[in-house]
Amino acid sequence: MSSKAPIGVFDSGVGGLTVVKEIMNQIPGETIIYFGDTARLPYGSKSKETIITYTRQIIRFLMGKGVKAIVIACGTASACALETVKAEIDIPIMGVVKPGAKVAAEKTKNGNIGIIATEGTIQSGIYNEFLRETNPQMKVFGKACPLFVPLVEEGLIDDPITLEMARRYISELMDYNIDTLVLGCTHYPLLRDTIRKVVGEGVELVNPAYETAKHLKEVLIAHGLENESSLSLDHKFFVSDGAEKFKNFANSILPCEVVETKDVNIESY
Repeated sequence: MSSKAPIGVFDSGVGGLTVVKEIMNQIPGETIIYFGDTARLPYGSKSKETIITYTRQIIRFLMGKGVKAIVIACGTASACALETVKAEIDIPIMGVVKPGAKVAAEKTKNGNIGIIATEGTIQSGIYNEFLRETNPQMKVFGKACPLFVPLVEEGLIDDPITLEMARRYISELMDYNIDTLVLGCTHYPLLRDTIRKVVGEGVELVNPAYETAKHLKEVLIAHGLENESSLSLDHKFFVSDGAEKFKNFANSILPCEVVETKDVNIESY
């Protein structure tokens, strides 16, 4: 596999762009092919079997584009499908859960860690598993926040409704004296300022997107796949629905201009 080959990144929608942004900032020499499954979001309320099916379809699409590594930039797919699909392909593939859990374990001082994520991720118990492997004494408190993804997808990031929902979701976690909160869905870092208003300055917010990009760089170096040239980058963006809406959103958060986003019939893969 050539080091100049692109990296495949996918999510249920726009949330994975938080990972793309970190990859562009931390590993600027890499070309990215992004797929957002906007026609079938949210993933968080769907069964594990369905998530695995979706993940396999998207991986086939990305492999067809000649990617050298794949990042599952979706907390739900990372929790429900990564362990199944990683044995089915011969290139590096990683999710966002382990990097986020690792840094949460490093940041906490009192051992009380909150996790906010989709229903699928919370029900999987995967954050609890990783964190307790690190330290069995840690106390992990999870809360599903199912409305956060559609609120972000609708662009209601600074809306009073979003702040009210954040208060409703997160207030009970504050009763457990958490000092660290993992933003366990890649949509959630887009709500960081809103979440900060709820938890205050005393709680460490962990963004798995940042940690995932950092881990990706380590993996690329270990496999001799890092592209050290930043010339002629040709990032490509694909979605399963709403290409124009996605392009406009991407241009509001990414450090590069997204000139075109293409629709893909992902069900055919």
